[in-house]
Amino acid sequence: MSARASAARRPAPGEDHDRLVERLRAREPRALGRAISVVENGGRAQADLVRRVYPLAGRARVVGVTGPPGAGKSTLVDRLAAALRRRGDTVGILCVDPTSPYSGGALLGDRIRMQGQATDEGVFIRSMATRGAMGGLARATRDAVDVLDAAGFDWVLVETVGVGQDEIDVVSNVDTVLVVAVPGLGDDIQAIKAGIMEIADVFVLNKADREGADRAFKDIATLLSLAEGREWVPPIVRTVAPRGEGVEDLLGEIERHRAWMEREGRLEKRRREQLRLRVVAILKERVLAAARDEAGFEGALERAYAARTDPYRVADELFREVVEAERARR
Repeated sequence: MSARASAARRPAPGEDHDRLVERLRAREPRALGRAISVVENGGRAQADLVRRVYPLAGRARVVGVTGPPGAGKSTLVDRLAAALRRRGDTVGILCVDPTSPYSGGALLGDRIRMQGQATDEGVFIRSMATRGAMGGLARATRDAVDVLDAAGFDWVLVETVGVGQDEIDVVSNVDTVLVVAVPGLGDDIQAIKAGIMEIADVFVLNKADREGADRAFKDIATLLSLAEGREWVPPIVRTVAPRGEGVEDLLGEIERHRAWMEREGRLEKRRREQLRLRVVAILKERVLAAARDEAGFEGALERAYAARTDPYRVADELFREVVEAERARR
């Protein structure tokens, strides 16, 4: 068969994505993996696929799990998934890992630490690389959540890279945020209080069988007591993830938070804000790409540097050229 004949028989991207959506709605593992790869790779294919899955999403309960490295997040997610499966719920898991400097893929591979769920047809696990994105989450994480949501999973659990004070983007991608801490953090709890401590909907004191657990519990409780005016006071749940201790209590608090969000209209408000942030991020990327590809971004910078032109004037000129280029295409 000639290359021209082969190309003629190849389905258009839209047709291909229509079939892909049909397969992922049947929760075919290969289709789910391929769909997430599409949104990770970006470009027009990413936008085309999200246009198809977005109207099907919005039903799943989306929970983010964040906290410092070594807090036992992966084990906790594994035990949460097991508890949900005992209830008969299906679970999609996204593990956002650091990027390998060699392959560009996820480095840690949390699936290795979740072997207990790997053969369960009601669980889908995918590691995603940050690919340099800040905030503890991969750039395409929210799109991947939409894929799993559209596939009909009852729950989507998002485990982030171990985070620090400023890496708190998980809140803009999920309905409920779990912040995992462990005994022995000491001054680290004080250090992160202005960051992830403030976004928690539920605190998890994992490895609660270790020495210092009572002190860590009191430290977190003290920080919470300083936050005046909060309508929702995050509960603190003790867990020992390897033994599954406290996991059912944790699920109860997640569901209590969800019920409060729905009752107070906060779930709709949070999801509307998430949409706003996604649109803003897309606009920023597209305007910058247009400035680079159509308005001669690098050349404009060189000329501005030589002429000592201020950055606001440079940005105004580039933006004007982007707008004019868009008008010319119409």
